[in-house]
Amino acid sequence: MSGIARAAIVAQARLWIGTPYRHQASLINVGCDCLGLVRGVWRAVVGPEPETAPPYSPDWAEALGEETLALAAHRHFAVVETNSFRAGDVLLFRFRDHSPAKHLGIATSATHMVHAHGGACVAEAPIGLWRKKLTGAFAFPGVMD
Repeated sequence: MSGIARAAIVAQARLWIGTPYRHQASLINVGCDCLGLVRGVWRAVVGPEPETAPPYSPDWAEALGEETLALAAHRHFAVVETNSFRAGDVLLFRFRDHSPAKHLGIATSATHMVHAHGGACVAEAPIGLWRKKLTGAFAFPGVMD
């Protein structure tokens, strides 16, 4: 069985750059949010999505007060130490201490990621200040190290 190359994950994530931000969407060049970006990359490099994302509001994490995104990441990805993530890993962020994690990006290096952020198109950006909000890192299933 062959694995998924990290370079293939990064290349696929970069194809999404310029896709407009659209809440709950997951269509390259049409629209996506941060979860939609990860879902789209999953479909391209792994195959069909393992579960259907339920409808969610922009404030879903605060409204529910549950670690919904983190729990889903633990179900479908391999956990990686947050201080040793690599290109192609999915990064999970918490905007505020004691609030549920609700943002995702895909690392393109130890210092950059591709992510979809409200009010902007998908972009590759420095992790920089995001690093202090990093709460989890995950490898796609079957990734080759």
